[in-house]
Amino acid sequence: MFRLLIAILGPLALAGQILSAEFKAGIATRIVTPDPLLPVSGGIGPSNPVKEKKGDLTVRAFVVEEGGARVAIVSTDFLGFPSVLGNRVRAKVSSIPANHILIGATHTHSAPDLYGFPDGKGGFSTDLNYVDRVVKLTAEAINEAVAKLQPARLKIATGQAKGKIAFNYYAEALYDPRCHVIQAIGAEGRVIATLVNYAVHPEVLGSDAGICSPDLVGPLYDRIAEKDGGVGIFMNSAQGGMVTADNRGPGGKDLRAWDECVRIGTLLADEALRLIAKAPIQDQPTLWLKSRMVTLPVESKMLLEITRKSPLGYPPPEEGNKIKTQVNVINLGNAQILTIPGEALPNIGFYLKRKMRGTHNLLFGLTNDALGYILTKVDFGSFKRYDYITRTSLGEMTGEILIEESLKLANEAPAPQSFPPQ
Repeated sequence: MFRLLIAILGPLALAGQILSAEFKAGIATRIVTPDPLLPVSGGIGPSNPVKEKKGDLTVRAFVVEEGGARVAIVSTDFLGFPSVLGNRVRAKVSSIPANHILIGATHTHSAPDLYGFPDGKGGFSTDLNYVDRVVKLTAEAINEAVAKLQPARLKIATGQAKGKIAFNYYAEALYDPRCHVIQAIGAEGRVIATLVNYAVHPEVLGSDAGICSPDLVGPLYDRIAEKDGGVGIFMNSAQGGMVTADNRGPGGKDLRAWDECVRIGTLLADEALRLIAKAPIQDQPTLWLKSRMVTLPVESKMLLEITRKSPLGYPPPEEGNKIKTQVNVINLGNAQILTIPGEALPNIGFYLKRKMRGTHNLLFGLTNDALGYILTKVDFGSFKRYDYITRTSLGEMTGEILIEESLKLANEAPAPQSFPPQ
């Protein structure tokens, strides 16, 4: 019988790598709150001092495996996680191909700067020892999640997250209210992990509040754990321009308080768990992934200057001020996922989801890179309201190129699975 297996499986069997098609999942976390506390960043420019923390910053690695393919989906509680740091994490993980490790940021505005922004005084606020620690702990979380892989089944749901959670600060109704949820369930019916994919800026507190915090994402995780949803992991979506937390109080004044983070995070968790509760079980879901390096021209002199002055060692642009960034497509069960290396505006998000091929179509924003705002050419510099996001965008063609390359990837993927409703 063993000889028959060798004849059928060929060199994989001879190498001791007989692959099982059984679907597996594992998740692990690390706390990355700085001790002592460090200044926090809400964007380009100097960071702001802090006096206290509310909740802990974490990195979370959700690993799935099927048929020899293995993917790590990683969420980090930072404004962004540039590829120069992501590549350092990938170099510390040997059990997953580097282009199968997808590292995103929740986009909290209350965490230390991982970009290396100039502080306007000839220096920068980034603590390089802290950066080294974050890289080390992120790799540790991925490796632990691999070690914890166990047989699992999936549930996937999409639906409107109801209630006062998010709005578009630039045009109130122009945002995507859909929440996508992926839940991995162990052999005994216990939930391993609940992934929430939703577009929102976690900036209830703001970077000038004197607080280090995961913002609304921390209470989201707490609520998921409290309601037996396993370990939570949040991947942001197309939240650019400016899809932010709806913390408007009486008279339209922002409620910038931890209690409001708790309200919004708890509500989003409850909505995600409501949506996933009745989703059918997906037995033997398949996993498929492909990546592509996409070349983008950089027109912004400000962003070029930031990369030149940053202490993180960004690679210099190619001739013609061009950079490369990784984009992934993932088929997981009956879902299709595309990664976006920055903050895409909602119209880009809606368009991509409409053209994708899954029963559930997810976008992981600020994943694999943190390249600023992503606009279509018709939006770029077109409205006074868009002045800021135009200045902090690579250039006019960023959105056009990413849309084209992303949809090529989505169409090159096999059709996602189809499961009958239960």
